[in-house]
Amino acid sequence: MIRVLICDDHPVFAESLAELLGAAGMRVVGVAHDPDAAVTVLRREPVEVCLLDVMFGPHSVLPRLPELQRRGPETRIVLLTGRVDVDLVTAARRARVAGVANKRCLTREMVQLLHRVHAGERVFPTDAAPPPARPATAASDEEVRRLAAFLTPRERQTLSALVGGHDTRQIARTLGVTPATARCHIQRVLTKMDAHSRVEAATTAVRCGLVSPETGTWLLPVH
Repeated sequence: MIRVLICDDHPVFAESLAELLGAAGMRVVGVAHDPDAAVTVLRREPVEVCLLDVMFGPHSVLPRLPELQRRGPETRIVLLTGRVDVDLVTAARRARVAGVANKRCLTREMVQLLHRVHAGERVFPTDAAPPPARPATAASDEEVRRLAAFLTPRERQTLSALVGGHDTRQIARTLGVTPATARCHIQRVLTKMDAHSRVEAATTAVRCGLVSPETGTWLLPVH
């Protein structure tokens, strides 16, 4: 069982990924939301693979890599990103990390990558250009995109906030409404997206390329 540490500053994404990896047979030993917290986990827990977000707010994690590698010399680091480009892959190779993973990949693809990295491989995207939107080959993806097209501007803001891990009060402040009204917006988002929970809505929004997990930007063209 691979011991995994997840470090990402979007709580909903991080916790959802932890649940998915746990269900796939991984042992998630910690979920951290900033590099300092990741260092704390590395000090107290043996970690085999660390999934580490590239950006924490406006700051790149790349300058922190030497410290993290010193704290966990046996830990193989995989950088998480919502945008794969040549500069990032080049920097990751130079930093001797074990790989780069796209946040929009399927769970089975992430699990396969972790097994390869755990086995000693270094795994990087074969196409380092900005990736095109993943074709919605599954009917569920097509349906989600169709339903998302009917979200109002307020509901799109609400979904973006859910991806960012905001609670009801934070969403209310962002929208300038009462918590009761924010709850109504959240419920309408769940209903329109046919989601059973906030976590499901946020995870689906990232997987289907509706919302950027790094910036919270709405990605689907609005007509």
